[in-house]
Amino acid sequence: MTEMLRLPAEKSYAAELVALAVGDSARRPAGWALSPRRVVTYLMGGTAEDGTIITPKYVGNQRLIETAVATLATDRALLLLGVPGTAKSWVSEHLAAAITGDSTLVVQCTAGTDENQIRYGWNYAQLLAHGPSREALVPTPLMRAMESGKLCRLEELTRMGSDVQDTLITVLSEKMMPIPELNGAVYAARGFNVIATANNRDKGVNELSSALKRRFNVVVLPLPDSADEEVAIIVKRVGEMAQGLELPAPKNVADEVARVVSIFRELRSGATEDGKIALKSPSGGLSTAEAIAVMVGGISQATFFNDGALTPDMLAANMIGAVVKDPVQDKAVLGEYLETVLKKRRGFEGYYASLTEML
Repeated sequence: MTEMLRLPAEKSYAAELVALAVGDSARRPAGWALSPRRVVTYLMGGTAEDGTIITPKYVGNQRLIETAVATLATDRALLLLGVPGTAKSWVSEHLAAAITGDSTLVVQCTAGTDENQIRYGWNYAQLLAHGPSREALVPTPLMRAMESGKLCRLEELTRMGSDVQDTLITVLSEKMMPIPELNGAVYAARGFNVIATANNRDKGVNELSSALKRRFNVVVLPLPDSADEEVAIIVKRVGEMAQGLELPAPKNVADEVARVVSIFRELRSGATEDGKIALKSPSGGLSTAEAIAVMVGGISQATFFNDGALTPDMLAANMIGAVVKDPVQDKAVLGEYLETVLKKRRGFEGYYASLTEML
């Protein structure tokens, strides 16, 4: 049997979830596998009663996670909002894994998502042969979550058209989904709720209607406050991903992460770290997630083409891919940054040479 490339969170961290469930006598909402306190411990890290180390899944303000968990314990849906790369999908997946033990009830919202992908579809062979019936109905992840009392994840909610978004209003307010073809409805079991993610930085965003916004409690996940915090997040995730991909992690990963983060933060903020030089920012977000992708790509390239040595040459192409989203505007922004800042900075000579050569 072929090994799965990526397991869902509830399987990857099954040992931690089992350890947290042992002795969990605290009050828990209906349908929850863990109490709210244990869910927060799973997300933020700690130690289980049997001594099992719980690795942190989110590095940031614990109050934000507590607010998210408390929201899901009510009948109000949760909207995780933030710029791209702030771990919204990651947090969403782990919340679902810890609360209901199933993070796979997910709808990836796009411009092409229609009502049938949100509410329900039909098996047309059955429909033509026998007419509308429960057997001919094809449940979506949202309907399955309602029937089983679990969490449904709606990724990138604002990518979906506004008219399709509003099909959620009845589900969120009445906790039921009408099926007029069968003259009936599906009513949500206790434990059902929705976690949606959204950002307002990408093109193609469809603003939520005020009626739909009122049915969500919004938790904003910010970018890491400090460079040290961002470096710690990236080093941890890069190590996990490299292990999962069976890539040996070079010894200098942390040093190179610090340099990449320094470059990304300056371009992102529009100023050098000391605030002395104003910079133009590229059109992309240069998020933590993009820095992780740059490092994993660089490690892969170093493993297969440079005898495992992670050098600026191995990272340069990935960095340019992350920065230069607009081939004209962003290329000029990066070129100016290289000449005015990086050319004079000690310890970054390799990055200046490699990026300049490839730009």
